Amino acid sequence: MLPGGMAGSPNVSTLEEIIPAFGRFSRLMGLDLGTKTIGLGLSDVERRLASPLETIARKKFTEDARRLLALADKHEVVAFVIGLPLNMDSSEGPRAQATRAFVRAMAPLDPRPFVFWDERLSTAAVTRALIEQDASRAKRGEVVDRMAAAYILQGALDRLQAIGRARD
Repeated sequence: MLPGGMAGSPNVSTLEEIIPAFGRFSRLMGLDLGTKTIGLGLSDVERRLASPLETIARKKFTEDARRLLALADKHEVVAFVIGLPLNMDSSEGPRAQATRAFVRAMAPLDPRPFVFWDERLSTAAVTRALIEQDASRAKRGEVVDRMAAAYILQGALDRLQAIGRARD
């Protein structure tokens, strides 16, 4: 959870708070919310590895939400990890506010919690990795959003593993 978060608000939790909701094969879904697309990443059933899933081309909120929730149902997702685009000084700008507004709009549609995750430099890291792999600009454009979502989700999964080790 990030400072200034909304833990305790409907649909917003910390990683620690969602652990009791995990079933044996529960998954988490990562979201990289952009103005034109929503990148999606999905954890494995053991919640150790994140993989890119899909990129939703944004249309209208209701259509976007319907697709997101259909995929979450299909993959038995128990919670969402959504990238919070903080400024480099940790302040929140318009994009972070838009992300929080998206989560508030999702609250009446679905009870699954959202966990905010600091996404600073996630797209840059993914883009750099794709360039190192000689991916064309067109290929990078196709995959960067869902790969960024997986990158965001992997950070949260790594933190969950650390929490588990600390409890053992």
